[in-house]
Amino acid sequence: FSPDTIWQTEFEEQFPYTETDDQMTAIEDTKKDMESKKIMDRLICGDVGYGKTEVAIRAAFKAIQDGKQVAFLVPTTILAQQHYNTFTQRMKDFPVTVELMSRFRTPAQQKQAIAGLKSGHVDIVIGTHRILSKDIIFKDLGLLIIDEEQRFGVGHKEKIKQLKSNVDVLSLSATPIPRTLHMSLIGIRDMSVLEEPPVDRLPIQTYVMEFNEEMIREAIKGVIEPVGCRDFCTAIYCKMITSKKKKKSKEDWQMKGYDTSNGYMGYVEGKAHSSSMARK
Repeated sequence: FSPDTIWQTEFEEQFPYTETDDQMTAIEDTKKDMESKKIMDRLICGDVGYGKTEVAIRAAFKAIQDGKQVAFLVPTTILAQQHYNTFTQRMKDFPVTVELMSRFRTPAQQKQAIAGLKSGHVDIVIGTHRILSKDIIFKDLGLLIIDEEQRFGVGHKEKIKQLKSNVDVLSLSATPIPRTLHMSLIGIRDMSVLEEPPVDRLPIQTYVMEFNEEMIREAIKGVIEPVGCRDFCTAIYCKMITSKKKKKSKEDWQMKGYDTSNGYMGYVEGKAHSSSMARK
């Protein structure tokens, strides 16, 4: 890839936050890999919210400057939607076409995206394993970005290997599997570690306990009520590890005292208001 252009500089200056030292080091190392003659295979390792996505965005924009296409592979539909929103927002002032491939897209929208990838009119495609399908043909793929590679199955990884054979690869992970980490540590793959938290970044609080509806309700109240629902968004992730009880229905998981119906995707897309979490 070519050195940074004026557009690259302007694009990076539009970043609304202050980069950490680790983030800047990762960005510079990624650019050096892309400008070198060898094929890049770099792992960006850092906690959630430490700036891995911005490294990927700048690498994607750099690839586009040379007329290459970018594929961003993610493990879940919700994550694909989040990244799509982030990319479109960051690149709205530049002539960059970003498409989403997931079950949230209609067949007509997917067909249009596939045609755009084949013709070269689509610069970036973000999606789940759908972009590994046989009907997805790139005109000139130059960069493959993989988020949480360890969450893909064996079949998907075999298809990923076929894509990785002649394009630069940037992997993002908060929890790389031992094999990936070992390859980075012994030098087979390059690695950048984001250890410095952004300014005002609060640590994630994690608790492992039996399912307790009242505890979850109090946790949400403790975060939302001090600042108000309208200006703040919180996410609480609950996963059943082992349970001998019958499978709970959607009604069973509704928290007493709050109406959470139809609020999930609203919060992901940033469209939900306080009414989505209003008291009954």
